Amino acid sequence: MQPRNMSMSGVVDLAAVKAAGEAKVKAEQARAEAARQGGGGAVPPSALVIDVDEAGFESDVLQRSAEVPVVIDFWAEWCEPCKQLGPLLERLAHEYNGRFVLAKVDVDANQMLMQQFGIQGIPAVFAVVAGQALPLFQGAAPEAQIRQTLDQLIQVGEERFGLTGIVVDQDAAAAEGAGEAPVEEPAGPYDALLEAAVQALDASDFAGAVRAYKNVLSEDPANTEAKLGLAQAELLARVKDMDPQQVRKDAAGNPADVMAQLAAADLDLVGGHVEDAFGRLVETVRRTFGDDRDTARVRLLELFEVIGPDDPRVGAARTALARVLF
Repeated sequence: MQPRNMSMSGVVDLAAVKAAGEAKVKAEQARAEAARQGGGGAVPPSALVIDVDEAGFESDVLQRSAEVPVVIDFWAEWCEPCKQLGPLLERLAHEYNGRFVLAKVDVDANQMLMQQFGIQGIPAVFAVVAGQALPLFQGAAPEAQIRQTLDQLIQVGEERFGLTGIVVDQDAAAAEGAGEAPVEEPAGPYDALLEAAVQALDASDFAGAVRAYKNVLSEDPANTEAKLGLAQAELLARVKDMDPQQVRKDAAGNPADVMAQLAAADLDLVGGHVEDAFGRLVETVRRTFGDDRDTARVRLLELFEVIGPDDPRVGAARTALARVLF
């Protein structure tokens, strides 16, 4: 898991950004001006991890990358590996204390950025240094390897672009650490069951999570959190013991095998290939009849629950499903 093509000019169109040489000069000028004014431009620790969307990408990432390397974590709420990687990257951002900034991009809400970076699956981690996009790694990775990649990134930023990072306001850090504990809101009627389900998911006890979510839904069938959680837990339970290579081989070799297509669609979704998963099942519905068609249709509806009804890809797939059904 080494940074790839660290000298490349970018895998997305960053023509609007200043050239690397200009970025270096601007960074040096900014540091000199801050020193002249008697301040180091110190930022609070909260500025080390930021949520970024398409509207703020230029200012929050491209412009900021002239001062400090910006690591971009492309994630989604339904992505289980993202839930492991994200907190680790956030912890490292604070530990590195201003040597890089972590920008978190929710791909479900920022499809344009996902397409511009050519991302095929999540989690995916890139960096932008002096306006240049650098692919780092995809998927969850061991902490030691992530640290090695970050160290190399920081070295490149320093040696090639003169980026020495940003100064963190230590007084603000101390104040944040000493802040009073937030007032806890009263627990809802199902909070204990939902928390038990989340803990079961974190422990890879998918059967336990399924039971907990079903217990909530038995009392409150419209509970949105439980419906989403149940769909995710059932999906993860199905793929847990799969051999991905064999599943994809079976699906490719047996297009008419409904169960093979369902298994491959599950893997597609877990890997972040949402449209591929939906398209596979819509096509399976199109070419099947009777019980097989209904089985594929129901699985597609279950995967819709994993992604959520507001996602535009779900709307597009619903339209495609309607076309083949009626």
